[in-house]
Amino acid sequence: MKKNFVKRLTGGLLVAGLVGAALTGCGSSASTNEVAATGEDTVEADSNAGFRTLDEIKESGTINIGVFSDKSPFGFVDENGEYAGYDVYFAERIGKDLGVEINYVSTEAANRIEYLQTGKVDIILANFTVTEERAQEVDFALPYMNVALGVVSPDSAVVESLDDLGADDQIIVISGTTAETYLTKNYPDIKLQKYDAYAEAKTAFENGNGVAWANDNTEVIAFSLENEGYTVGIPSLGDQDTIAPAVTKGNETLLNWLNEEIESLGSENFFHADYEATLLDTYGADYEDTLVLEGGK
Repeated sequence: MKKNFVKRLTGGLLVAGLVGAALTGCGSSASTNEVAATGEDTVEADSNAGFRTLDEIKESGTINIGVFSDKSPFGFVDENGEYAGYDVYFAERIGKDLGVEINYVSTEAANRIEYLQTGKVDIILANFTVTEERAQEVDFALPYMNVALGVVSPDSAVVESLDDLGADDQIIVISGTTAETYLTKNYPDIKLQKYDAYAEAKTAFENGNGVAWANDNTEVIAFSLENEGYTVGIPSLGDQDTIAPAVTKGNETLLNWLNEEIESLGSENFFHADYEATLLDTYGADYEDTLVLEGGK
């Protein structure tokens, strides 16, 4: 049932956001480069500006990039202890073109803005959906993915409309995500179970703690494909959005470099190569040209 449903998804629904899955993509060792999102951070912020300029990053020889460490397919630590995923593939190219080493900083959805504002990271590459509210607190570079929201539920009780939920039904979300914001604003009567980490939300859903899980549709569709017994009953919820890198508000030198980098990478179809290296096994080749954003457009 699940596989047939996924096959029936139209190109338009998938374009709305089947963009972020990444099962591979090499990165630096988590054991040596990870800064855990637990408060035991070792990255120090600039005491004056709260961020490091492009020249300061180059002079230091290291760039601090915030990524997920437990959120396959965007960012995760693989069986070899290496960071991997669609975002990590991009991060590796950033480090190469800047001529610096990468210090990966493990982040959660809820602290992406905080880590930029406190200078713990120079760039966030963690499935960061562009919204007007977030743009007031951080500066987004040009986008490189499309995304929308989706809802996955067990095959035994597929949720195809949020209007059909009962008064006691609860939906699982991750704190700090667009799913939480969207449901709070548009469906204030729906009860939400909020978790700080992707792994915690996934475990709670698998344990039956909620009737459904709302997240980026790229992720819930990947989850349904990789786990028997689940169906994406709502493959596209709300408006189509984009995913982009983010820097600390006011860090114009780094922002301008990122925008130029993304535009330049478009000329070589870099993100198509990223897709083929990290997404092809999950989503196939049919949607590559419509899902990937090249050159920020």
